[in-house]
Amino acid sequence: MLAGLFIAMNAAPLQAAFTERVVSDRYTGLAIGGYDPVAYFTDAQDLPGDPAFEAEQGGAIWRFRNADNRRFFLARPDVYAPQFGGYDPVDLARGAIVAGRPQLWLVAGGRLYLFSREDNRDAFAASPARLAGEAAERWPDLRATLADY
Repeated sequence: MLAGLFIAMNAAPLQAAFTERVVSDRYTGLAIGGYDPVAYFTDAQDLPGDPAFEAEQGGAIWRFRNADNRRFFLARPDVYAPQFGGYDPVDLARGAIVAGRPQLWLVAGGRLYLFSREDNRDAFAASPARLAGEAAERWPDLRATLADY
């Protein structure tokens, strides 16, 4: 009995698998800087999540402002998570992988997009269908170059 307790106490802690396919902190796995992805839709603001309301999904840890937002996200991450893993769609359309910033965002066509620069957000806002389409064409090949760890 003591041997089993000793083994259990010395077992390595479980570690979540993380991915670069979602803009996240490589050390903590925290997605999009800890901002609540649902708040962009419900509050029309970039608002930080609360560490008390976290969930792991898609190789990243997401934070939310409240339990309802966490529940909404887990029910439909395809709707609430930023498109292209939070990478800038304008840069993706050009063939470059550049992380979007949670403070530079736009909801277009019922989806959240993050941008690396204001110029990119403005260009996307002027032609969201075209740029989203171009980014979507390039995303599978670019996504394949990003690592899981």
